[in-house]
Amino acid sequence: MDIYLTALALGGVGLVGMAVGGLGRHGSGPHAGSGHTAAGHGGHVHAAHSQGQPNPLVALMSPRVLFSVCLGVGTAGLVLRDFLGGPLLFAASLAVGILFERFVVSPMWNLAFRFASNPAATLEGSLMDEATAVTAFDRNGQGLIAVELDGQMVQLLGTLQTGDREMKVKVPAGSRLRIQEVDAARNRCTVSLI
Repeated sequence: MDIYLTALALGGVGLVGMAVGGLGRHGSGPHAGSGHTAAGHGGHVHAAHSQGQPNPLVALMSPRVLFSVCLGVGTAGLVLRDFLGGPLLFAASLAVGILFERFVVSPMWNLAFRFASNPAATLEGSLMDEATAVTAFDRNGQGLIAVELDGQMVQLLGTLQTGDREMKVKVPAGSRLRIQEVDAARNRCTVSLI
């Protein structure tokens, strides 16, 4: 098996595997490392996208980029081998592979992932987020609170953390609270005053 046939097979199988398996993530372009998989509830940011512009060298390590360049190199090498040879064939094939990734695969991949939805935020993801007391808390340190999940206000039972309950801290309606612990199974959480 020659290098161009191997590159063609590796690139084709890799891209198909990523598309079918859902393993592809935006590997390059302005949305690399953000959006669908990286931005979680509470402002967590994917490390590869910090400081604004994505690093082009990081994009080269993306499996999608490597597979699509291999597919382009393999195809170009097989088509051009009758016209070129040696280092010139490899250089031309590599150039075609890079252009194939940049102008064919990348736009198609980005278009496909434009339709993907963001993962749903869960109550567990609201740990250390801000909540608001909907009702004044009772003598047991419990009251109804509201927390924002996926742009919607969700109400649940809030209980003051042990130290605040022992000090008989008063929590009037409208107080800002911090979620300290979450019990999603019982739709409750432990909170503290901010």
